[in-house]
Amino acid sequence: MLLLTEDETREALPFPDLIDALAEMFKSGCVMPTRHHHDFEIPSEPDGTMLLMPAWVPGGYAGVKVVNVVPGNSERNLPAVHGQYLLSDARTGEMLAMIDGGELTARRTAAASALAARYLARSDARHLLVLGTGRLAPNLVAAHMAIRSIEEVTIWGRSREKTIRFADELNAQFPIRIAAAENLRDALGKADIVSAATLSTEPLIRGGLLKPGAHVDLVGAFKPSMRESDDDLIKRAEIFVDTRDGCLSEGGDIVQPLRSGLISKGDIRADLYDLCRGTHPGRESDDAVTMFKSVGAALEDLAGAMLAYQNVEH
Repeated sequence: MLLLTEDETREALPFPDLIDALAEMFKSGCVMPTRHHHDFEIPSEPDGTMLLMPAWVPGGYAGVKVVNVVPGNSERNLPAVHGQYLLSDARTGEMLAMIDGGELTARRTAAASALAARYLARSDARHLLVLGTGRLAPNLVAAHMAIRSIEEVTIWGRSREKTIRFADELNAQFPIRIAAAENLRDALGKADIVSAATLSTEPLIRGGLLKPGAHVDLVGAFKPSMRESDDDLIKRAEIFVDTRDGCLSEGGDIVQPLRSGLISKGDIRADLYDLCRGTHPGRESDDAVTMFKSVGAALEDLAGAMLAYQNVEH
């Protein structure tokens, strides 16, 4: 059985190829049962979450990802997300590969954001604002650079000192200007694309501060109790999601406004199935503010695992 380390998984999943692989999987579809989602108690800190995410293409590949999300790991200088992906032959049941789940998750999540932005961000978007300084942040920068000519990146995090250090590290990795935000309010008003990857339970992105034509990418807030956007953004934006079923039940940025009556299910214009299959065109106006909410889908993991396996084996 093939075993891919974190570095090997990263090398096997270049963003242009991965974004295209996700697009193809959303076009063709696969079997994707409801994922298991379990909280587990950790003494003296927030609960952890265990996710079990199966999917398969009949007659092709099957896989399952096991992921543990532990918010308290930031205090230990450890990643919040740990996981592994097991890929099998869907005809014989033979187990083919064990792929680093953390790297697969980070890259497919960022690739899904970029796939959405391919349809929703303005073609002339040049300035990217990233909220969060965790593992996803550099992946989001790289993924968005794969689909838009990004020239400037601003990073915002709760700790100004940590954010400055993080921006300096990213400057050494990317051939563009990357700087820490002076303050979030000003940064929100300047960005063409705002990508948030936090574990926030309170809104960070104020819709009234965004400039016309901005695109907002909400990656964090994967539970109903979490939220990265405020009501003003929900009222102002054209709303898109990765999958309707997932976001209607899990993402706080959608679930909470639905519960309060601020929006209805019909206000979600399209998901990635619709966009990739051409049943919705995506952005239709240069001045519209668009919002994409993702909670992740086993389809994305399977597409990434298949690509990684095929790239290494062939």
